Amino acid sequence: MSRILVIGAGGVSTVAVKKMAMNADVFTDIMLASRTKSKCDRIAAGIGDVAVRTAQVDADNVGELLELFESFRPELVVNLALPYQDLSIMDACLAYGVSYLDTANYEPLDEARYEYGWQWAYRDRFKKAGLTAILGCGFDPGVTGVFTAYAAKYHFDRIHSLDIVDCNGGDHHKAFATNFNPEINIREITQKGRYFENGEWLETEPLSVHKPLTYPGIGARESYLMYHEELESLVRNFPTIRRARFWMTFGQEYLTHLRVMRNIGMTGIKPVMYKGMEIVPVQFLKAVLPDPGELGADYTGETSIGCRIRGINDGLERTYYIYNNCSHQAAYRETGAQGVSYTTGVPAMIGAKLFLQGVWKRPGVWNVEELKPDPFMRELEEQGLPWNEVYDGELEL
Repeated sequence: MSRILVIGAGGVSTVAVKKMAMNADVFTDIMLASRTKSKCDRIAAGIGDVAVRTAQVDADNVGELLELFESFRPELVVNLALPYQDLSIMDACLAYGVSYLDTANYEPLDEARYEYGWQWAYRDRFKKAGLTAILGCGFDPGVTGVFTAYAAKYHFDRIHSLDIVDCNGGDHHKAFATNFNPEINIREITQKGRYFENGEWLETEPLSVHKPLTYPGIGARESYLMYHEELESLVRNFPTIRRARFWMTFGQEYLTHLRVMRNIGMTGIKPVMYKGMEIVPVQFLKAVLPDPGELGADYTGETSIGCRIRGINDGLERTYYIYNNCSHQAAYRETGAQGVSYTTGVPAMIGAKLFLQGVWKRPGVWNVEELKPDPFMRELEEQGLPWNEVYDGELEL
């Protein structure tokens, strides 16, 4: 028996829980919980062959979490809720004595800061408790970290440069929509860019550095330098890296909408007074934008996410590009969710599976690139995210 508790009921949870049900030999007992139980019930109702229990819980409330843990007695808690709730869920896991996995690093509600320091501070406590905490087990962060570890193990003696490239070449046929939680997405892309070079972190104005990159099966797309949390752990865990950057594609229509919303204050994260009550502009904006979990039916095209790596192997400079392309339509046919949810939810399931099988069970707090890459890479192939490699090609970066 492997009892798994998933917290959160968005598009990523939809994929993760459905894929867990498809691997019922490992995930024998599944519970899905969120603040709104009806969302969990809808996901559970879409899973035919495996019963998924549901519950209501406020993930900000450690007491409520502990009550839920006591009633269900999970072996692993998979946090697919908001990044604001990472620490309260980790606190509850420590208090109860259960291991933990998430897909995004903690950030405070009142400040858009992306760093692992808050969660790394839990290392000793998880280790002493004999519990495992796996951080950032989505695609980016997540698969990109495993790709880097795999490259370091098999293709490089020293990695010198790492460029993570993320292209959504799909079309959801909406005037403006985000592919995951709008509040988190907008907070992320409106912050200053940040990259690592020669031992220093350098900043750029938001989306000010960009260039066209060619993505397999998609073609050339304008790609924008951003900060992404996996850079922080990767340069720490692979200290030969001299430069690490993250690039993401955006269409001009998307950027125009975003610019207008920023200019009129709708992306703000500080409360404002409206008719005698406080509202946070970006949270109101989230409420009126399309739900990312409902974009899948009309989504066409595909994503392409990977790592472009330059380094030394056997005394020679080599390049290596490893990537996955994911069809939005294929993802929807399998899980009822679009490709961005699929590429995050499947790796979360894989990480949980490897933990339950004992492969990734290791007391302490770990980023995914610190764990064994080979079994994860095999699971990607088997679970719907096959990967491709290009040796000594033109990286464009």
